[in-house]
Amino acid sequence: MAVAAVKEYQFAPADSVDKFHGNQLLYIGWEDHLLFCAPFAFPFPPAMRFGDIIAGVLPGVFGYHPDFAQIDWSKVEWLKSGQPWQPDVEKSLAENGLKHKDVIRLRTPGLTGIKGSFS
Repeated sequence: MAVAAVKEYQFAPADSVDKFHGNQLLYIGWEDHLLFCAPFAFPFPPAMRFGDIIAGVLPGVFGYHPDFAQIDWSKVEWLKSGQPWQPDVEKSLAENGLKHKDVIRLRTPGLTGIKGSFS
C-alpha cells in the first residue's frame, strides 16, 4: 500500500555524511544467505581500498558462515543499488564510485546457505 505524506518533511537528516568524521556509510549484504537478514552498515573512509574490505572486514562479519570459506572471489557477482556492478579491488571506494549510504550486495554462485536452505 502506498503512503503519501501530508506535508513535506523539512529537517536535516541525522545520518548525513558530515556526521561521520570523514567516513561515509556503506551497506554490504550477502545474497541468498538469510542468516544475515539485512545489509550491514559500515563507516569507511572514501580512500579505503575495496580489496581491504574483502580481506579485512568481510571475514569478521560473514566468516562464521560455513559458505564463506568456499567463496571463489573471482566469481562473485556484485550488485550496487540492485544493478550489476564490478568493483576494482585495487581502487578506493571513491574511485569505485561508492558514495555515502550506497548499498552493495555480493552473490556467490553455487553457494546458497546452509545445506542449500538460503540461510
